[in-house]
Amino acid sequence: MSVQFYGPASWEGPAKRYGPAGSVAVLSDVHANVPALRAVLAEPEVAAADLIVFNGDLTWGVDPDQTVAIVKALGLRAVCVRGNSERLVRQIATGAYTPANPRQEWVPARHGTGALAFVGSFPFSVVVDVAGLGAVRFCHGSPRSDNEAVTPGTSEERFRELTAGIDEQVLVTGHTHLQFDRRVAGLRSVNPGSVGLPYHAGEPGVAYWALLGPDVRLRQTRYDVRESVAASVAAGDPAHEKIAELLLRPPAPEEIIAEAEKLVLVD
Repeated sequence: MSVQFYGPASWEGPAKRYGPAGSVAVLSDVHANVPALRAVLAEPEVAAADLIVFNGDLTWGVDPDQTVAIVKALGLRAVCVRGNSERLVRQIATGAYTPANPRQEWVPARHGTGALAFVGSFPFSVVVDVAGLGAVRFCHGSPRSDNEAVTPGTSEERFRELTAGIDEQVLVTGHTHLQFDRRVAGLRSVNPGSVGLPYHAGEPGVAYWALLGPDVRLRQTRYDVRESVAASVAAGDPAHEKIAELLLRPPAPEEIIAEAEKLVLVD
């Protein structure tokens, strides 16, 4: 089977390194859900973190410009990683990809010039030296593709393959919107979950994130999900009904794991 991996761009060198950092808050898959983002950033542990890593898919959603403004206001504490959504935004904006449905046309058009430039600057991955954990690699999908799904069900064999080119003992990914922390193939595989569109079994209105240093701590923050649903409708999101369904009645994690492990590469 022929597959296409979306790894580092041709102009990128080795992953940029940050740290040492005593604590790192990891926020992934915000999807321009501003109420959820604000709630997480208001958490004392996030406010006190040395760095806040946004691990991809920051702006693919209702309010990308406001999301970008919030992240920019964090200054040098904010470190952003490119997700498959940031890649797609740039591909559509530059004409390299033709939108396949109304929402793929709508979302990039909601990015102002500044937001487009901002998301276009995100690197494929970064490495942060975190107290108690050592060097930690952050990437959205996997170290070899921004759309490769890494889940709690990823086999040891595939995990060895996708981590073959890295030296770090801790890998933090996003993309699947599933929060987990597991040891596999001699490494630690962590996903902070999704801030803006999580797949989980609990009550709606929960944003998921993680705090690193000196160990990995998985966190949750409650917020008023009705604001996010209303914002999608008010903005004229072509997929507002689907977004409301995902926010209010998210699919069960076991369903997502089964589907992701079957497809492996998921956009």
